[in-house]
Amino acid sequence: MTNTKTRLKRLQLADALRPYPSPEAAAVPRGGWLRAIREALGMTQSQLGARAKISRQSVQDFERAEADRRITLESLDRLARAMGCRMVYALVPESGSVDALLERRALALAEAMLQPADHSMKLEAQGVTGPERERQHRLLADTLLNGSPRKLWQ
Repeated sequence: MTNTKTRLKRLQLADALRPYPSPEAAAVPRGGWLRAIREALGMTQSQLGARAKISRQSVQDFERAEADRRITLESLDRLARAMGCRMVYALVPESGSVDALLERRALALAEAMLQPADHSMKLEAQGVTGPERERQHRLLADTLLNGSPRKLWQ
């Protein structure tokens, strides 16, 4: 994929993710979303089970499975619909955007690539100044960002 297409896909993804809050802002309630929404609606497990055509025990099992992060998306969607809700599924970058994730990865990789040479140069009293080191670090990171994104993850 060309760099232009890759950048376009990242811009489109950034637009698609804009409505979602940060992961911290969307923290899962202690007992899970199913239980929190069901209780907020004043609905019992038996009532939800009847609407979803499953037993009360199954609702309890699904709520526990969601709280333990082992529920299937299909089950979560089915119960959400039974409560008049929509299940929304998204992967939200932990901080910032996909571009910010790529930049942090490029900077970390550039640091790892520069470290051995930097160490050897210092041992031979040929180390570069702080600003020059930072310039080299940024230049290498930019080069990595402008290349194939796949190389960032090798």
